[in-house]
Amino acid sequence: MTPPNYLDFSIEWGAVLPLLIVLGAAVLATIIEAFVPHRARRPVQIGLSMLALGAALVTVVWRWTELRISGASGTALSASLMPAHPFAGIPGTDFATVPRGLFSVGLVEDNISLIGQAIILVSALLAFLVIADRTETREGAFAASAATRPGSPDEREMTKAGRQQTEIFPLALFATGGMMAFTSAFDLLTLFIALEVLSLPLYVLAATARRKRLLAQEAALKYFILGAFSSAIFLMGAALVYGATGTLSLTGAFVRFEFGPSGDFTAMLAVGAIMMLVGLLFKVGAAPFHSWTPDVYQGAPTPITGFMAAGTKAAAFLAMVRVFYWTASLVRDSVTVFLWIVIIATILVGTVMGLVQKDIKRLLAYSSIAHAGFILIAVNAINHPSGSALVTEQSIAAIMFYLLAYAVATVGAFGIVTLVRERDENGNILGEATKLSSWAGLGKRSPLLAAAMTIFLLSFAGIPLTGGFVGKFRVFQAGVSTGQIVLVVIAVLASAATAVFYFRLIQLMYFREPEADTTAVVESEGMSIGAIVLAAIATIGLGILPGPALDFIVGSFV
Repeated sequence: MTPPNYLDFSIEWGAVLPLLIVLGAAVLATIIEAFVPHRARRPVQIGLSMLALGAALVTVVWRWTELRISGASGTALSASLMPAHPFAGIPGTDFATVPRGLFSVGLVEDNISLIGQAIILVSALLAFLVIADRTETREGAFAASAATRPGSPDEREMTKAGRQQTEIFPLALFATGGMMAFTSAFDLLTLFIALEVLSLPLYVLAATARRKRLLAQEAALKYFILGAFSSAIFLMGAALVYGATGTLSLTGAFVRFEFGPSGDFTAMLAVGAIMMLVGLLFKVGAAPFHSWTPDVYQGAPTPITGFMAAGTKAAAFLAMVRVFYWTASLVRDSVTVFLWIVIIATILVGTVMGLVQKDIKRLLAYSSIAHAGFILIAVNAINHPSGSALVTEQSIAAIMFYLLAYAVATVGAFGIVTLVRERDENGNILGEATKLSSWAGLGKRSPLLAAAMTIFLLSFAGIPLTGGFVGKFRVFQAGVSTGQIVLVVIAVLASAATAVFYFRLIQLMYFREPEADTTAVVESEGMSIGAIVLAAIATIGLGILPGPALDFIVGSFV
């Protein structure tokens, strides 16, 4: 076999352009913080962020079109070195259906990465509208200066001076870029780097809440500590996979394990694959790695909660698809037992704990845990022994559609939470009214917000004519196609049970009178309302006319 020529390389700049736009805008936004006058920073940061996200989304659609026209889905190379294939010519190996140059390539452009980036950018565009909005009291969701000590004179001085934490925008852009890179990573080291790029800004953002700052800082610290543990577990798993296969490339691991030197490295590979999955399962909030989720969802600024819940889950699940397809599938028997335990535990924890919650942000947190369990059924269907290549493609498409439907509904739901506020006896507007009892009578106070929240809750419950129903149907169909009948039955029963706490909130909004006039719906600059309306339209559109989105997703695999 001829040694690879690492000096022979090309760079496909177009393939990595969406990522360059977002990360480049993040760098520019950081420079803006240093040189643009304070009063002008907020409008400049908002304009730059929305322009960058919109341009990146257009570029992703263009790249997807180019990929479809070329007829080489999964063969275009992102910006990276492209050495000669070190396994070229080995009998029995067919690389026509995998990306080229993967043994030195950290990023790859294919159907999964492009559709995943589109989902992340759509959810980010909606989330940034909520992040940028301010209420009628002229305050946003973020502390005037997150570096000040809660309750200190410095904090009061910053708040009185009307300071704004505009560093939120470059941090959120860096997190978005990390999410996009996570969906494109085809190398274990690149996966880890992308994981840190998306995680580190979120650790900071979680601590920037304007109100209940001690709770936010506690949540951020817990998120950081547990996130560090999960990253270490992921990295150790990658080291074990490298020890078993001799390469950090996902495809290289597959080929070298199947066709490499003799020796039984199955146990090492199984442990490594499971440890990598643990790191990814932490990010999606699957049990028993979910303990951070309720506290961080409750303590973080609500716009960041929505952004994190939608984008991180999409990025982590699509990265998990790659790891599962190329690495975990080699030790399928060991991973299957582990994943069955995780799926059942995740569904039960999300359902049972959601039934007893009295805080809406914690309720949505446990709802997200249950949804993670549902999606994991389709993940487990990938490359299943009882399935075909078509079933694998349908399972991946089901995951993508579910993530899209969940993302838009989640951002919309948390956008509504930002506008429902507590009010004291003197009529002063306070923080967000997160107690479920405070939502009684919302249908009369604000019919628009109550109707939108109802749409999102019905989607979470999987009621027909919403995007959530189509997503759940596709995921459960993938489970049935691969013989996971027991898991699907458990998921269907749990889905019916989760509908109880969704309909309980609907009942409060429409059929219960408030005990006291302690809740108000505040007006804002309108960006949150725009995001909520767009999310509601998308949720209904994905349920009534899912064809265009499904054609976009499924067509990528044809």
